[in-house]
Amino acid sequence: MQVQSNPTSTSPNLNGLIAEASRLAQGSENVAEVHRVLQICNACRYCEGFCATFQSMTRRLDFSVKDIHFMANLCHNCGACLHACQYAPPNEFGVNIPQAMAKVRLETYTDFAWPRPLGVLYKKAGLSLSLIVSIAIGIFLIALMQVNQSLWTSSPNGNFYAIFPHNSLALTFGIVFVAMVFCLGMGVKNFWGEISTDPIPPKATVDALRDTLTLKNLGGGHQAGCNEADDAFSLARKHLHHVTFYGFMLCFAATSVATLFHYLLGWEAPYSYTSLPVILGTLGGIGLIIGPIGLLYLNLKRHPLHGDAAQKPMDRGFIMLLLMISVTGLGLLALRETQYMGILLALHLGFVMGFFLMMPYGKFAHGIYRSASLLKNAVEVRLGKKMSVGSE
Repeated sequence: MQVQSNPTSTSPNLNGLIAEASRLAQGSENVAEVHRVLQICNACRYCEGFCATFQSMTRRLDFSVKDIHFMANLCHNCGACLHACQYAPPNEFGVNIPQAMAKVRLETYTDFAWPRPLGVLYKKAGLSLSLIVSIAIGIFLIALMQVNQSLWTSSPNGNFYAIFPHNSLALTFGIVFVAMVFCLGMGVKNFWGEISTDPIPPKATVDALRDTLTLKNLGGGHQAGCNEADDAFSLARKHLHHVTFYGFMLCFAATSVATLFHYLLGWEAPYSYTSLPVILGTLGGIGLIIGPIGLLYLNLKRHPLHGDAAQKPMDRGFIMLLLMISVTGLGLLALRETQYMGILLALHLGFVMGFFLMMPYGKFAHGIYRSASLLKNAVEVRLGKKMSVGSE
């Protein structure tokens, strides 16, 4: 007896496969490359316990475009899988997960950017553009002070609000900061709307926050760290990311505390060297010197097969902005009672404004997109989901 198939029961799955195959075919070469190497990795499974990316891979039978976008941002580019892989270059399969994922990450930043036309800035927000924009703003402020004959003004108590009124600075920088946060938030909202439709269990949020703050996935396959240019394991990159991140957060805390002092308690700047805002800012500034210098050094000597070499200018531009904000900020604090206060203030404000302007369209975005992917991963783990072709 011949058994006939039921086209009604099979056609939805078939249609889903055809639709997803069409999406992959219309996707970029980078998306297609990630799909290819993940198929090989999913068959091999040697690295399945290395990090969240490979654990996520094992929950899937195949990889849709949205899966690839999610997993590309989940990858921390530690390099452990590349150095452990028997199919890595020069093998004919040429499996290079960190590089393939990095190229797709850039595409997600560009494609989900808001407004969409400004996504092209991700490919141009390199070292030169970052420094040119920041220094140009600084020079403009220096010229403005010269016109107002306040450039070489020194204040016995280091009150730089005598040069730029507090309310004017707060309004100008506040508007730009809020606008840039909004643009970045809209981009991540677009990204999240593609990669997840699941409810978020409260415990998943806690898991994602823990993984974000501890940088667990920068520990490499065996929590021994990233593989550097000499193939050795090192936790330096993880530690330097911590120093940079928490240095940034201390500086943000210093600004927040100073804002409360000014508007809530009526205590106006300048604050003494032993005050809470100055202590927090100084510690944060030191962190933003040590961390970026170390990260820049590692970036310069990184293994040539790690990540996407075309994105190194963007990486270095972001690192240099953080470094220059800290250097000029600490210099301003040390020399705020001298005639050089005006120049240092202008340069510091220039680098801060440059950082704000680049924030939604530069390397800063990687931390936000990665955090969203860590949340998506935590949701999958908490829900115990088993993935299939074309499904959430």
